[in-house]
Amino acid sequence: MQKNSLILGIISDTHGALPSSAVNALSCVDLIIHAGDIGKQAVLDDLQKIAPVFPVKGNMDKGEWADQLPDTQVIDQGGVLLYVLHDSSNLDLDPTAAGFSAVISGHTHQPLLEEHDGVLFINPGSATQPRWNDPPSIVLLKITDKTIEPHFVSLK
Repeated sequence: MQKNSLILGIISDTHGALPSSAVNALSCVDLIIHAGDIGKQAVLDDLQKIAPVFPVKGNMDKGEWADQLPDTQVIDQGGVLLYVLHDSSNLDLDPTAAGFSAVISGHTHQPLLEEHDGVLFINPGSATQPRWNDPPSIVLLKITDKTIEPHFVSLK
């Protein structure tokens, strides 16, 4: 019997630009999570053409379009609970006690994959403005049954 799986695209810190390499990398996803610092509504509009988008507001997202964005999102996909916020230093709950499989954030512009108490902490890095020597990147998150497999994708 074939396992059903979902592919989620995780992107962050686009700051008003959406590179064609990101669009191409996200073309296979079932939904997109934007972990903030979107930059402008047009980025969300373009992502929405690919798949449903679940954005959170970043510290640089200002204006009427951004006022409607939530600060956090809880996403339940295939029985896997994901908690999304822009800056993980603002995490105000215990993700293990709350039953989350992963905490997804942005803000640092640096890719991160760490596990703490059974919870994955995922930062896709920045799709447009990476820091240090990191390339622009996103994450493709495969969910099969209740297993999650993150894969970093370099946009260079």
